[in-house]
Amino acid sequence: MPSEKSKQKDRVLVLKTEEMARLDAITMSPLVKSFVAGSFSGTCSTILFQPLDLVKTRLQTTITIPSGGSVGMFAIVGKVVRNERLFGLWKGMTPSIFRCVPGVGLYFSSLHWLKTNFCEGQPGPFDALMLGVVARTITGVTMIPITVIKTRYESGVYSYGSMREAMCSIYRKEGTRGLTCGLIPTLLCDAPFSGLYLMFYTQTKKRVPQRYMEGNMAPPVHFTCGVLAGVMASAVTQPFDVVKTKMQLYPHKFTSFYEAVWYVNKKYGPQGFFKGLVPRMLRRTLMAAMAWTVYEQITKSFGMK
Repeated sequence: MPSEKSKQKDRVLVLKTEEMARLDAITMSPLVKSFVAGSFSGTCSTILFQPLDLVKTRLQTTITIPSGGSVGMFAIVGKVVRNERLFGLWKGMTPSIFRCVPGVGLYFSSLHWLKTNFCEGQPGPFDALMLGVVARTITGVTMIPITVIKTRYESGVYSYGSMREAMCSIYRKEGTRGLTCGLIPTLLCDAPFSGLYLMFYTQTKKRVPQRYMEGNMAPPVHFTCGVLAGVMASAVTQPFDVVKTKMQLYPHKFTSFYEAVWYVNKKYGPQGFFKGLVPRMLRRTLMAAMAWTVYEQITKSFGMK
């Protein structure tokens, strides 16, 4: 007859085996794999293209100069480097990392779940559009407080010593509304961008011969498809990005989406809605293209493709 100590060891062994099985199941979950792959791709692209995001925000903050001319992208870069040194171009990196890394991971895992449950096979153009919109809406609503902090960090209008200080300051002075200001234009900007991007990206890939989608040619092909998709999606959604920036920087001045739209149009005309288009197009296009390229390669190494 086995002793009580032996039985206890057996029970411990069984419990450890069951726990390891549960951990393996979690680790091997496609949703977790999608989140990890997306987070990694988001890290790479965020660090590399943060200066473009900062320049875009500064352009949208300072629309004109006293002489009546317009402020150019290179003038903004020169001013930042002179006043804040080279690393000033990476101002706002911390909130960008906090927003983009889990945000991109959440986007890709949401997209994977939606495709698995609501779309059989390869999504068509409309399916891809809706998948991108819904996945980005989930991410946008979840990450809006970090988006507000990120925009204010990059603008140069506010001076926060840390993420915690920014969060507490906004909540103390503006309440919950301050941490969610600009949510509507954010969704109107990001959700259509993601939907259009995914639609253009999947349709462009379908037109590439299959032999180019395998082996060493796959990464550059994915990147090229991503660039083309990003250019088209950025141009369509740019006006909403301008309105979003205004609302998040000056919440007391613009209490509604329509107020911000009316102000931009009256003061700067239709061209005001496209300020910052070049750096945003470069940043969003290259960032999305890199994120999808890295994501495609990582998911392939995970055996998900």
